[in-house]
Amino acid sequence: MDATDYVRELATSAGAAAAALAVSSGAARNAALAACAKAVRERAADLQAANAKDLKAAAKVGLAEAMIDRLTLTDQRIESMAAALEAIAAQVDPVGQTIAAYNRPNGLRIEKRRVPLGVVAIIYESRPNVTADAAGLCLKSGNAAILRGGKESIHSNLAIGECLAAGLAEAGLPPAAVTVIDKTDRAVVAALATAEGLIDLIVPRGGEGLIRAVVEAATIPVIKHYTGNCHVYVHADAEADMARKIVLNAKCQRPGVCNAVETLLVHADHANAGGLLSAILADLLAAGVELRGDERTAAIEPKVKPAGDDDWRTEYLAPILAVKVVDSLDEAIRHINTYGSKHTDAIVTGDIAAAHAFVAAVDSSSVMVNASTRFSDGGEYGLGAEVGISTDKLHARGPMGAEDLTTYKWIVTGNGHVRE
Repeated sequence: MDATDYVRELATSAGAAAAALAVSSGAARNAALAACAKAVRERAADLQAANAKDLKAAAKVGLAEAMIDRLTLTDQRIESMAAALEAIAAQVDPVGQTIAAYNRPNGLRIEKRRVPLGVVAIIYESRPNVTADAAGLCLKSGNAAILRGGKESIHSNLAIGECLAAGLAEAGLPPAAVTVIDKTDRAVVAALATAEGLIDLIVPRGGEGLIRAVVEAATIPVIKHYTGNCHVYVHADAEADMARKIVLNAKCQRPGVCNAVETLLVHADHANAGGLLSAILADLLAAGVELRGDERTAAIEPKVKPAGDDDWRTEYLAPILAVKVVDSLDEAIRHINTYGSKHTDAIVTGDIAAAHAFVAAVDSSSVMVNASTRFSDGGEYGLGAEVGISTDKLHARGPMGAEDLTTYKWIVTGNGHVRE
């Protein structure tokens, strides 16, 4: 069976499951989520055994350290997967929510109500926890999920899929509600992206190359997140200890993820010998970060390498940081809107007016005030988990939770009304 026929068969089964989920009760879907969480905990040893196979293969092919970090399933990460499924179950059911309702002068009742999208395909690399997170969010929102992970995490993903299948079976929901694809053939990705009429939305998570390939091939809607080129701007009015703490956390807490900071902008007032910028650079160097900066930054710290135009555009996903001195809030905003990826950008300031101006002008899906960019995350936003972080503006933006996997329908109720 070729990739197109294979995907069409899976998608047809998923469509039937989606129809059943759309009319299922929130209680039934919550029971499935709880059962999935239980299975993840009970099969933790199986998950780690499968993950060990992936890690061994990754070491052989020289997978980058940041990717291996994303791939690794520790006891804590397995527990986090289970806890995320439970957190999703505890949320308010988005299906059937009334967004708006009103009566027209002619007596018609107009209602706008949330409904599932239908069949959602998610393509991702390296991070096996996405299998559980994406499946959980799709179940909560009444959607069937087709999940295609990368070849580097195939054993881990299939083992997590077995946990999800056990949870669905225990709750009496259709097994095709969650499908973990067992093929790593690239032709499957193209087949998913062109399954018009069978798949309602595709969400690619991974490197820019993967996402662009999906967008170019797709004949169905795509939610995109090309890169996470995130910024922290240390304003003239920033409190020094707060700024140092936020910058260090944003870069070093986990440098290989999309919400880690990649460019630091510092107001010129802090760029004097022995000033705040000097202290921040010393913190970063002590933490093993390679620094690439403009001339004014290099004049303060000789270990700073010259930064070129490409550095301002780069998502390093590594302990590397670009640093630039700016003369004003407006210059910082212009830099972010020119070079950023509309993911997450932060300002550190004690000036309320400056914070408001930054929030209003920076065109990103998440804007932080006096907080690390690392908080740009579905779990941290109270969504339980996320199916992805959208840098699009339609139909979802930022971390996508269960509500973002719904659309709406209009319900119009009359009493024998006819239009004249």
